[in-house]
Formats: sequence, C-alpha cells, structure tokens
Amino acid sequence: MFRKAAVPTVSNGSYLQGQANGKLSSMDSGRPAQEGKVVLKKKVTLLRGISIIIGTIIGAGIFISPKGILKNTGSVGMSLTVWTVCGILSLFGALCYAELGTCIKKSGGHYTYILEAFGPLPAFVRVWVELLIIRPAATAVISLAFGRYILEPFFMQCEIPELAIKLITAVGITLVMVLNSTSVSWSARIQMFLTFCKLVAILIIIVPGVIQLIKGETQHFKNAFAGNDASVMGLPLAFYSGMYAYSGWFYLNFVTEEVENPEKNIPLAICISMIIVTVGYVLTNVAYFTTISAGELLLSKAVAVTFAERLMGNFSLAVPVFVALSCFGSMNGGIFAVSRMFFVASREGHLPEILSMIHVRKHTPLPAVIVLHPLTMIMLFNGDLYSLLNFLSFARWLFIGLVVAGLIYLRYKRPDMPRPFKVPLFIPALFSFTCLFMVALSLYSDPVNTGIGFAITLTGIPAYYLFIVWDNKPKWFRKLLGK
Repeated sequence: MFRKAAVPTVSNGSYLQGQANGKLSSMDSGRPAQEGKVVLKKKVTLLRGISIIIGTIIGAGIFISPKGILKNTGSVGMSLTVWTVCGILSLFGALCYAELGTCIKKSGGHYTYILEAFGPLPAFVRVWVELLIIRPAATAVISLAFGRYILEPFFMQCEIPELAIKLITAVGITLVMVLNSTSVSWSARIQMFLTFCKLVAILIIIVPGVIQLIKGETQHFKNAFAGNDASVMGLPLAFYSGMYAYSGWFYLNFVTEEVENPEKNIPLAICISMIIVTVGYVLTNVAYFTTISAGELLLSKAVAVTFAERLMGNFSLAVPVFVALSCFGSMNGGIFAVSRMFFVASREGHLPEILSMIHVRKHTPLPAVIVLHPLTMIMLFNGDLYSLLNFLSFARWLFIGLVVAGLIYLRYKRPDMPRPFKVPLFIPALFSFTCLFMVALSLYSDPVNTGIGFAITLTGIPAYYLFIVWDNKPKWFRKLLGK
C-alpha cells in the first residue's frame, strides 16, 4: 500500500497513474504530458477559483451563530473590529499562499509546501492527521448542519429526529462524493451556483440592514465600545473564532495543477475572494445589530433566522434552505480540494498507490475522493465529532503557521526560485507569528484537549517510519498492507 517512491505506470483497468513523481525542486508542471498519459486537466478558471474559495469559506457560522466573537470581546464595536482585523489577517495568509502557489506549481496545498521546505516527515504527519481524523470529522460536522437545516422547514413545530438528520446527512455526503468522482466541470459549476446562493443569502441580510440604518435604527451602535471589558484570555479567543470563520482561503492551492494560468489567476482569485468575504462578513454583522441587540444575539440559536423573522415575516422560512445550501457548498469545496492533497501525497509515495490514480475517461482522482466516504460515515454514526475537532483544532494553525514560516525559509534557502508573485516579508512574519500565538494560546487555555490532539498528531511519526522508511518488511506484513 505504501511505498517510498511513486513510479508512473499504466494500468490495464479503468484508471491510469497520475503524473510522474519527481524531486520537488523541479516544479514546472507546464511541461507537455506524455502521449497517452492521463492527467488532471486545467479546468479551474478565475471564476471557478473564486467560487472554490468563497464557497468553502462561507459555511453555516455567519448565518447561525456569530456570537463567539461578541461573547469574548464584550462589545458591539470591538466585535466588529475583530471581524475586520481577522479578515485582514486572513488576507495576509492568503497572499502568502498566493506566492507559494505561483512559485511551486504543484497541487497539494499544506502538504506540498511543507514537503518542499522541511522535508518528508512533517509533510507525512500533516497528511496522516488530515486523512484519518481532521477531514472526515470536519466533513461530518458541516454535513450534519446541512442535514439539520434541510429538514427544518418540514419540522417547524417539533424537534427533528436525530436519526433523520444523520440519514439525510449520509445522503448528502454520498451525493457530494459521487459528484466529485464523476466530473470536475460539474463539481465546479455546482460550486459556482452554490456560491451565488451564499452571496444572495448574505445580500438578503445586508440590504434590509442598510435600509434599517437609513431609517435611523442605530440605537445598538451608540456607545459601541461600552459593555463588558474583554478579558486577557477573551480577546485572543475572539481572534481564534474569527480566524476559524475565515478559514478556507487556502483551498485553491490544493488544486494548483488544475488552475488555468496559475501565475495570474491564483493571486487574483485569492484577493477578490477575501475582499468579498471580509466586506460581506462585516456588513452582515452590522445588519444584525440594526435589529438585534448584543444581549439578544448572544441568546439566539440562529441569528439569521431571528433577524429574518423580525424583518421579513414568512420569508424567514427560506433562511434554513440557504443555510443548507451554504453547508453543501462547503462540503463540495472541501472534498474537491482535499482529495488533491491525498492524490499528491500518494504520488510522492506517502499514501497507498491507488490514491494517485485518475479515472481514464472522467479525469477525476476518483480513489482519492471516495477514500473519505467510509471514514466520514464512521465519524458520522460513531464518532464524538466535536471532541475530535477540539483535539485537533490547534493542528490546523500549527501546520499553516509552519507553511508560512517555510515561505520565509525558502526566501533564504532558494533565493533564485522564480516568484511571479511576491509579498513583503513582514506579511508572512506577522501571519506565522499569529498562527503560532494561537497554538500557544490553545496549549495554555485548554491543555488537556490540546495535549490529546498533540498526541494524536505525533502518531504520524512512528507511522512514517513503519510504512515509509522501513524497507525490510516481513512478507506477512507486506501481505497485510496489500503488497
């Protein structure tokens, strides 16, 4: 199953091996493909790239419960400030990834950049944790939100049965997997449609909010910075919540090899997407406060629903549908992108060889997509999802901080590397410091869960030596691995 190097071979079945494995120092994926060789096609245009980023960032949170920031800041003005600053910090991180995506023209995102800068061991640990825990749990969580809100219009007067939620969630997960296995073009088109639906949903909130401001409904903004003082721990936790709400800006880098004209389109897509999301998030929160007080927002289970009920009457029934579509878009974008990480990791010899195979007719990395299905179903029906995400939430920022620190390291290690897009050095320095600060904060504020997550992450080290480094495996062990 695992191997030290991927050899480009042609299968007699329905799949062909992906592009040849080579040293990461030669990253030019623009060379012509060998005759008869099946590769992932460049079908991600600028508009599709924007839809991947926006559609994955905007999930259920902005519609359901943006109260984590308000709770930890203590005032309306400070919460809006944190939303704005987190958007700017996320833009800084996205710009760092834009530089990496234009000078390392290879899919795989975090995995590829860590492999290039720091070598195979930390890269393997990153993909190990992503495959086994993070992605299945994260997909199951966002899918459960999809299942709950797609059923809500049918259960307005009673509680939705948990089994019904899980069953409709399982259908949604399967549908997303089938879609991403069948066609890159259709997956991208549906992502564009769902992104359009999300933006419409945000406008449905922003426009009435602007009308309320014009009418003079500004009572909740008076003394905006007055209220409960943010604690020393509260303000950093507010930034943690805000950065989580903006996470997803890195997903286009997972599909770099499929982006048309990546030197131009990756930076453009990232900048346009982050500006749209930041402005949308801030204005949505402003709209909420034109109608809902800070105290009412903290008590609301679904802020967008409360807002819509007060201003739109029966039209508020459409809000759960928009939330469900938003969740489906996040599911689709996440699976579309992360499957490419597994594809590239397999191509480099860090995952089973079958995951680097491409369907000969559909040109999709079908095995890398469907490998998530059984793992996600196990998480959905058996796992304590939220505990798993709490255990490993620090791992995301640890590795993102490591990637951005790797950008600084590559500036000195390989100064002659072509960099069509280059950011000022203070941007990666500030962003990597922010990520490592959030990791340190999680170690201080929640040492038990963070320690468990750290231990789970460290299991990747013995796995690396067992599956990758150890050459002289006994025959029974090789048979157990399917070799």
